[in-house]
Amino acid sequence: MGRVMGDDPFEAIVAAHHGEIHRYLARVTARASDADDLSQETFLRAFRAHRALPASANVRAWLFAIATNLYRNHIRGEVRRRRALAAASTDGSAADPGWPEGLAMVKEASARVERVIAELPLKQRLAFTMRKIHELDYEAIGETLHCSGESARAHVFQALRKIRRGLDDLAGVPTESPR
Repeated sequence: MGRVMGDDPFEAIVAAHHGEIHRYLARVTARASDADDLSQETFLRAFRAHRALPASANVRAWLFAIATNLYRNHIRGEVRRRRALAAASTDGSAADPGWPEGLAMVKEASARVERVIAELPLKQRLAFTMRKIHELDYEAIGETLHCSGESARAHVFQALRKIRRGLDDLAGVPTESPR
């Protein structure tokens, strides 16, 4: 996707990409407030730099690169907070005893999927999220992660392999209640 031009080029960029960038950050961060802050900072930095962006640039990949770099900086500074949050979410995952058993099992399986994804190495988790959730092509993922498209493909492949391995024993978990 090339650079968006119109009456206010940057406003068009925000309108076209803000929702997707925010959803991406919401998926890779542990808290919605962090996603809000990082999304705003992404577009603030993009605003400062967008005039220097070549007309042929892939704006979507550029925004994902900014968001990813901000996320990396965020986790470097928030390691202790993330550990505390992970411990709190593990302790608070007990199902309400009044729920039907099947729903509790699905909730447990969902939490397990999220945990397995959260435990992936950073590049694999980011590449997996960009590819499988946001459907970016491997070249755009590579631009974002500062690697080749083939390396991006390898990161997604490794992530999928680790996710499957981490979820092997969930194959028998029912997803619907019996009727």
